[in-house]
Amino acid sequence: MFVDSPPEQRAVTAAAPPKHRATRTVGLLVSLGILVLVALASIAIGAKELSLEQVWHGLFDDSGTYGDVVVGERLSRTVLGLLAGAALGLSGALLQALTRNPLADPGLLGINAGASAAVVTAMTFFGVTSLSGYVWFAFLGAAGVGALVWFLGGSRGATPVRLALAGTAITAALYGYLQAVMIMDEAALGKMRFWTVGSLASATDSTITQVLPFIGVGLVLALFLARPLNAVAMGDDTARALGANLGRTRALSMAAATVLCGAATAACGPIVFVGLMVPHVVRSFTGPDLRWILPYATILSPVLLLGADVLGRMVARPAELQVGIVTAVLGGPVFIFLVRRRRTAQL
Repeated sequence: MFVDSPPEQRAVTAAAPPKHRATRTVGLLVSLGILVLVALASIAIGAKELSLEQVWHGLFDDSGTYGDVVVGERLSRTVLGLLAGAALGLSGALLQALTRNPLADPGLLGINAGASAAVVTAMTFFGVTSLSGYVWFAFLGAAGVGALVWFLGGSRGATPVRLALAGTAITAALYGYLQAVMIMDEAALGKMRFWTVGSLASATDSTITQVLPFIGVGLVLALFLARPLNAVAMGDDTARALGANLGRTRALSMAAATVLCGAATAACGPIVFVGLMVPHVVRSFTGPDLRWILPYATILSPVLLLGADVLGRMVARPAELQVGIVTAVLGGPVFIFLVRRRRTAQL
């Protein structure tokens, strides 16, 4: 779809020295190992802890009690956490690259809130109750709010501060709408009170099979956009000089972010700060090259989401804190730190 890069672009986006490539490759393998450990912890830890032996038997012999617990409940929850975490991390990295705004995030820019408002509207006013039905409303809401934030933030003249302010204002308005709907409609309140804070507890095999195609398409498209987004990150004039198609790259990037965020929000509810924190951590040791940032974000974002979910189960036993609450508590101080650090750097 994208033409071969001219020599100048190949020089700018050239691969890192062999030593750096080897280090980053080893880092990816280590990250995969961490992800496996966190996934096993997600299966083993809950209201009743399971040993590794019980987890093993539950995964490969589902005829017993432990098999019912592991395979029937926690395995689906873990797989959904893997998919949703990868989707949120990738969408955050895409938005940060697209807007050249290190504070961009699907939650911060209102995309999560747009998807949530559309889903609540579908459930309350149109009687849509299945994921296959309201996932399309989630995509529509995410895309509409993303476009509105971009317009209010100044379109091509958008700055990080203006985008953040526009996203915050729209998010506040949409969450006010959500609260009003749920207060006026008791049935909606019962259906939505857990979904609106973000949770993996309602994961089922059906949920996974319905969102998997969307997340898969968004993931492939996002990884495919790494090279042209590297050019866009250097500024419009430079990107044009290097032969990048700005309109197509921006449109496809917004489409990928919308599909990823919409699918994750439809399945789990709005979960904030995952797309903000992980790309920042990744960028600190990979540099600005999106060919490394995106794969790392795909792996480490589920680590954060599943880790937060496990923490929520541990601190409130025998009940649990929804993962959206945990990520908000963890992400708030990180966001304040990032804003203060950027402000200090500009003084």
